Amino acid sequence: MTDKAILSVVAGRDKYWVNNKHDDKYPPLPGNKIVQRAEELVGKKMCYSLISRNCEHFVNELRYGVARSDQVTYVFVAAVVASLVFGDIIGIAGFIGIMLGS
Repeated sequence: MTDKAILSVVAGRDKYWVNNKHDDKYPPLPGNKIVQRAEELVGKKMCYSLISRNCEHFVNELRYGVARSDQVTYVFVAAVVASLVFGDIIGIAGFIGIMLGS
């Protein structure tokens, strides 16, 4: 039985998709190891942090042994780019204001 067949039994009629987007960067652990690691965490309290311990970190750590979140990375990159662009706009506007005021 394939992983997809098992997932379809669990998901029933709900929509789902398999996201193995980091398989090219990290070797995925065997399915039975992922399940074993998840079962070991059942009933344990876990800290949550939007930035360092969110659900994406959790599933990537189970699958690859690497806690990472592309969502967090994308937000930080977007924030840096926005601040640079916004800072440049403010700087240019200030420069134009100085030039027009002279």
